[in-house]
Amino acid sequence: MSTEQAPEGPDRPAADAPGTPQARPDRQLARRLTQLYAGLVLYGLSCALILRGGLGLEPWNVLHQGLSELTGLSMGVVMTAVGALVLLLWIPFKQRPGLGTVSNVVVIGFAMDAALLVIPEPEGLAVRIPVTAAGIVLNGVATGLYIAARFGPGPRDGIMTGLHRATGLSIRLVRTVVEVTVVTSGFLLGGSVGAATIAYTLAIGPLAQFFLRFFALPEQPGGNTVVARGTPGRVILRR
Repeated sequence: MSTEQAPEGPDRPAADAPGTPQARPDRQLARRLTQLYAGLVLYGLSCALILRGGLGLEPWNVLHQGLSELTGLSMGVVMTAVGALVLLLWIPFKQRPGLGTVSNVVVIGFAMDAALLVIPEPEGLAVRIPVTAAGIVLNGVATGLYIAARFGPGPRDGIMTGLHRATGLSIRLVRTVVEVTVVTSGFLLGGSVGAATIAYTLAIGPLAQFFLRFFALPEQPGGNTVVARGTPGRVILRR
């Protein structure tokens, strides 16, 4: 039997051929980018569905509305100011903005506006309730998609992941506490609270934890990552 090594050819792929280890980082980057922007677009769509449902605002928008009425500023200006303040709150948690953080600001608003142009306002509770429920569930899906892509969370979700790492508490508990605090503050400032607000506040924590784990990508050596792992009762985000 000959011991000569066979030359590379049709029956033997080159070392850098697609499907070999060298090609995998490119494929995973493409998947991460797809996951990031799909998540952000779906997040905007979910916000549009909740708004069209007409049964109440999400907790952060309750806060934005309350601050808008208190200050006389538009909700757009208030949202920008709150986002900047929330980014400052990242400093104690040593969180760093990423592509996902910047894209969060740009893509979600555009996707929401585009969705509102094509989604009609439903009439009757028989339609409003499922539309709202779909928006809440889709929001959890979108949150898991874009955060698990590991390009950095949005300003408000960064508080969730930062508190999770600092306290060791589950994503489910941290997210729920944050949402309850925000919606209570918004209500006291005059923001509108409805059945959808309460449903979102109670549901988004468990939904975010489940979908963070569901869409988690394999860790890569080096770099900062946000990866959901763990048993059904707990998620661990690793940096």
